[in-house]
Amino acid sequence: MAGSSEEAPDFGRGVVIMDDWPGYDLNLFTYPQHYYGDLEYVLIPHGIIVDRIERLAKDIMKDIGYSDIMVLCVLKGGYKFCADLVEHLKNISRNSDRFISMKVDFIRLKSYRNDQSMGEMQIIGGDDLSSLAGKNVLIVEDVVGTGRTMKALLSSIEKYKPNMIKVASLLVKRTSRSDGFRPDSHMRDQ
Repeated sequence: MAGSSEEAPDFGRGVVIMDDWPGYDLNLFTYPQHYYGDLEYVLIPHGIIVDRIERLAKDIMKDIGYSDIMVLCVLKGGYKFCADLVEHLKNISRNSDRFISMKVDFIRLKSYRNDQSMGEMQIIGGDDLSSLAGKNVLIVEDVVGTGRTMKALLSSIEKYKPNMIKVASLLVKRTSRSDGFRPDSHMRDQ
């Protein structure tokens, strides 16, 4: 911001939600009755999320270069985001002159036991990760917090020598404990 001592936000490839953003008035939207009394405002409308996921898919295809993709969905939170993102990737593939093969696998990451960090991460589920060798891997996560878990996952996957690894996240939390990790494609701060 010119003439301001405030630092301009880094929009990069994401949407930034400022700390002082009041959200949208609930009267602008319809929402399920069981939420009545529990919500004060809408922070991110569904339409913005859908549009952003479509844009993420376009960015991913540009980055990966219309090559076959192995998608690793990080459960549990990443399921809906991953399903929507994969659907957009399939639509792009259908409308291109080259078919892009996509395989989706699901993993869970465990780095905590009884709310205490174990200092190491376990990858639960997923096919034999050695099958990632030489593949273009897209890791899909709903929210990246400090980034430590994602860095540990990347380190584990890199041992299998994939051709490329990209990370897509719906949201990135602003936290003082962040280690600076940023996904390749994301919506931005929560």
